[in-house]
Amino acid sequence: MPLMVRLLAALAVAACAAFSTGRGATPQETKPPLTLDEFFNAVAIEDVEPSPDGHAVVIATRRPDWDHNRFRSDLWLYRDEGGGSLLQLTQPGYESKPAWSPDGRWIAFLADRPAAEVEAPKDSGDGANPAENQRTTQLFVIAPSGGEAIQVTHGDEEVHAFAWSADSQALYFATRTPWSKQQRETYEREWKNVIRYREQERGDVISRIELAEVVPGWAGRPEAAKRNAAPRTIATSPYRVKQLEASPDGRLLAFISEAPSRRQESLEASSIYAIELPNGGVKLLHHGQAFYETIRWSPDSRHLFFSFLNGSVEGPYQDAQPRVYSLDTGIADSAPVRWGSSFEGAITGFAVTPEGYLLAEGREGTEVHAYVQAEPGAAFTRKEGWAGTYENLSAARHSPRLAFVYSALDRPSEVYLADDADHLQQARPITSFNQLLAQRALPQGKPYRWTADDGVTVEGMLIYPPGKFGATHLPLFTLIHGGPEDADGNHFEADWYQWSALAATAGWLVFEPNYRGSIGYGDQFALGIIPHIVSRPGKDILEGVDALVKEGIADPNALTVGGYSYGGYMTNWLITQTTRFKAAVTGAGAVEHVANWGNDDTSFDDAYFLGGLPWNTQRNYDAEAAIWQMEKVRTPTHIVAGEEDIRVYVGEDYLLERALHTLGVPTTLLIFPGEGHSLDKNPWHGKIKVREELKWLEEYGKARE
Repeated sequence: MPLMVRLLAALAVAACAAFSTGRGATPQETKPPLTLDEFFNAVAIEDVEPSPDGHAVVIATRRPDWDHNRFRSDLWLYRDEGGGSLLQLTQPGYESKPAWSPDGRWIAFLADRPAAEVEAPKDSGDGANPAENQRTTQLFVIAPSGGEAIQVTHGDEEVHAFAWSADSQALYFATRTPWSKQQRETYEREWKNVIRYREQERGDVISRIELAEVVPGWAGRPEAAKRNAAPRTIATSPYRVKQLEASPDGRLLAFISEAPSRRQESLEASSIYAIELPNGGVKLLHHGQAFYETIRWSPDSRHLFFSFLNGSVEGPYQDAQPRVYSLDTGIADSAPVRWGSSFEGAITGFAVTPEGYLLAEGREGTEVHAYVQAEPGAAFTRKEGWAGTYENLSAARHSPRLAFVYSALDRPSEVYLADDADHLQQARPITSFNQLLAQRALPQGKPYRWTADDGVTVEGMLIYPPGKFGATHLPLFTLIHGGPEDADGNHFEADWYQWSALAATAGWLVFEPNYRGSIGYGDQFALGIIPHIVSRPGKDILEGVDALVKEGIADPNALTVGGYSYGGYMTNWLITQTTRFKAAVTGAGAVEHVANWGNDDTSFDDAYFLGGLPWNTQRNYDAEAAIWQMEKVRTPTHIVAGEEDIRVYVGEDYLLERALHTLGVPTTLLIFPGEGHSLDKNPWHGKIKVREELKWLEEYGKARE
């Protein structure tokens, strides 16, 4: 076992109870500084699921494996008997999406393990990893007591959604409709390796597999009778299944559909359906002007909660803040009912309690707290908790207990277990994955507000270098979040996308503006960028920088800017609007909008933000395009991109580099092979990205004595 893995296991199992829920007794300035290596060894917590009785929690994590050029995805199990213990449940490092069986006896999960589980070779320097070939995501189960995981599904098609049956005896799962051997051979003979862009797409098949037929020893049957059983098809869909959820009474299997390609080109494929069990009749529950995100059943099996990140179910499509609704499945053509309708902020995640209450993650400004609502129209009540950010709220099925991830600027992310929603401040940490980071001098920060030219109050975060909280005349790095439907605030994140802690450690005052278009400030604020998608938020950001300079907080001779995705859009625009920035670092950001609309996977939203399709609103597309003002740029600009990015067309990065190079502006472009928008294939790519961005800021950005 590599040293890093042994160290992580030791940190995770030992001394969980000793992890302080308050500020450490050691002042930040006496702690060692955070290093690049330590920062990128942070453990990301992907999923948190309490057992039905609330006495155990399964946790999915993601962390870098530097020797094998990949990220590990592991499952851990916390049990609260005997003072509490945390053990690593799976070892290969390809496991995700854990889900407890309703009876609490099994945990199902997805894993894209290589066909031959062999130790991958050491880093060859080219990012290649032969053992990663022939990986197909399949469904597994494992007992909470441990032991070997049992593969439940087999086949050439990946399992991309699954759900337990209400009686815990079977699993439902969705795959793309498989081709027969003859169909595959016919296609290869006629088309060779040609990709038929739309014609090759196909929908899903939803199947049920009995665990007694695949799990050795289940129900006392001989082991030989439990291998490679054939699942039973219960329904098909012309679309891709995004999520499956079985009702607690076993009558219905609900699912969200999306386009087979996963491209958001229209709303046609986005719907909520229910399969009537056991016969498989499919009925439409809801189709609205939205791209649906999550569904959850109420304990009485009558109400289905759902959320979406983009759209509206109450009228025409709009990108207001995320919301939660429910449908009464006992009423035909039930109209959705909104929960938390009086809340001005955004509901960024939710769970359903055993009483049928909504347990929500509510973002308001720079904080995310837990809220509870008993029924629509009742009080949407914020629960007392620590300042910071609550994420991955998850409720036990038969217990008031709940688990969550909590962090703040100086409190790295860990998993906590609370007895109920009224005792969040008494919740105990059950992991110490990021304990090492907590022992470093982490930056402190505070919200900062200014007034825009149209009188609107705008807010952001100021994150100070360790030991310099409240200092003035500091070199400023404006780090712009993506989205735009997102926001920065009082939370801890350690990755290539959100690296303010490293920038602050390097001596920068980091300014994170929640510009117009951000969530947590009301729907009008979130929608305030249409169709001025870069010019309006650009004014907000520059006015924030001006205010910081005017108040003497920022050094006007050491101003820099950067961002990724929508933060890249904004960075590319801002360097055409001002020469005040001495350096810029940008990634995955568009400089024009027609080619980007034609090449990315969210074209419906692109057109919405710009007021229409390119040939109908050409003026908007041109007015908000940085490329037409590129001759104004004087700022040295560092650019990064994933080679296979289709969320923001990678051609935009080449276009920016070509323009700056032609103009003689200092520039460099890093392309990460095999990566899409999220840079999630090889951890070295994100680490190199930030390493070089820090160098660029240091070289060009800081004022010289």
